Amino acid sequence: MPTRRTFIQQVSVVGGMSLIASMGLHLPRALGAARADWFMPDEGDRHRRAFIAFGAQEDIWEDFTADVQQALGRIARAIARHEPVTVFCRDSERDLAEELCGSDNTSFVVTELDDIWMRDIGANFVITEAGDLGAVDFNFNGWGNKQQHADDARLARQVAQNTGARYIRSELVGEGGGIEVDGHGTAIMTESSWINANRNPDWSKAEVEAELKERLGLRKIIWLPGIKGKDITDAHVDFYARFVSPGVVVANLDTDPESYDHKVTLAHLEILKTATDADGRRLQVHTLSPPLQPRSSKFSKGNPDFAAGYINYFVINGAVIAPQFGDKAADAKAFELLSRLYPEREVVQLNIDAIAAGGGGIHCVTHHQPAV
Repeated sequence: MPTRRTFIQQVSVVGGMSLIASMGLHLPRALGAARADWFMPDEGDRHRRAFIAFGAQEDIWEDFTADVQQALGRIARAIARHEPVTVFCRDSERDLAEELCGSDNTSFVVTELDDIWMRDIGANFVITEAGDLGAVDFNFNGWGNKQQHADDARLARQVAQNTGARYIRSELVGEGGGIEVDGHGTAIMTESSWINANRNPDWSKAEVEAELKERLGLRKIIWLPGIKGKDITDAHVDFYARFVSPGVVVANLDTDPESYDHKVTLAHLEILKTATDADGRRLQVHTLSPPLQPRSSKFSKGNPDFAAGYINYFVINGAVIAPQFGDKAADAKAFELLSRLYPEREVVQLNIDAIAAGGGGIHCVTHHQPAV
């Protein structure tokens, strides 16, 4: 398959802007203004359900398509043992989705899809203390018009409708993989993915921050620099830093001096180790490093986009669904640390090499609806 640096264009930039205009994405907050009491809860709070987009297609994944579908099925089945799963799929692939994802504790919604990245294309749920449910749409544009996305751009609204959530459209363009919150008013985000002309031209950092705070109920954002143009997402935060709980973070530390992420992750660590959260706490920072020797396979060998990141895991009711990459020592270290950080949850490690070949992980292909 082509690497994700070989950006697949379904529409030109002009065509993409026409699509945005036709969808009304520049209508200022016309579909639901934010309320002062909305906030995004921590991923570790109880879920009502999880979501997966069974949307791999040969135009993008080529020979890897069937392998990606099987990996999605493994993830769906692992989640379904702990909480309900909703799988979005094309009508022509409904039977295959049921076969691979299973039917126990799993429901299926037929829709058109471009790809599999549910975290980026789904609704970003917010709640109130009174039990209201809102769904924020950040106007997915294919990570800056880098990949086809006309169908995926409509999914957030559909998720809101299917869940009965109040639909809230932001003026910002961004993705769920670029959001990491502790549920108590603090977020970690990368400047490279949010303060970027391919998403938000003419927005200042202060303006981006103000909108994110309003939509997600935040009091403080810890900004990491990230890095632009090295992967299709422009460095989403869910490959760099994750909140375990308020004041506790697990961060990616790339120890390979030949990797562009080596200096990036060192810079991030310096910021995180000196940062405080919205309540003034210094962060306790744990680190996990990518495997030195991932299993030799058609997915990782010679593939600069192979995303061997252990912190791209998904926290669900009673479990942490995490990747393993065939490096016994690194896999074991990840299992041990995650088991220690999430003592009340079962750590389930899965082979997701086919998905990693496209530059993503378990967190990237999942999303969730909080219980309210």
